Amino acid sequence: MKNLLSTGLSALMLTVAIVPAIETIRLNDALAAQPSITQTVAAKTLLTSGQFVTVDQSHATTGTARIVEKDGQRILEFDGAFDTARGPDVQVVLYKGDSVPASLAEDDYVYVADLKSFEGSQGYVLPADINLEDYGSVAIWCAEFNVTFGYADI
Repeated sequence: MKNLLSTGLSALMLTVAIVPAIETIRLNDALAAQPSITQTVAAKTLLTSGQFVTVDQSHATTGTARIVEKDGQRILEFDGAFDTARGPDVQVVLYKGDSVPASLAEDDYVYVADLKSFEGSQGYVLPADINLEDYGSVAIWCAEFNVTFGYADI
C-alpha cells in the first residue's frame, strides 16, 4: 500500500511538472505561428512634412501634416496634435503656393476631402493623378465662407 501510494504521488508530481511545460510549448508554437508586429506593419516612406500655421486668428490651427507613401498610395496624415477651429463645410485642400492666403481662388487649389475631425490623427488617401510638385501647402479651409483656418508647407 505504501509503495502504491508512493508511486501514485510520484506520478502526480510528474504530471504537475510536465503539464505546464507542455502548455508553454503550445503557447510558444501558437506565438511563432502569428506574424510579428514588424511583419504586419507595412513600411511607410515619408515624402514631406510641415507644421500648421494659423491664417485666420479666430480659427487657430496647430499640429503637423505629412505625406507618406504606403503600399503604392500617397497618404496625407495629420498627427495627434492636430487641432483646428470648428466651422461649417471645412475641407482639406492642396494649395499651389507655399503660403496660403485668407481666401482662396478656385484655380489655386485642389479639393482633397471634407475634414474628418477637428482634432487628432487622421489620414486622407491622395488621388494618384495629383502631381505633388504642383502644390506647396495643405490647407484647412471653410468653403462656405471662403476662409482659410491654417496651412502647412508640404
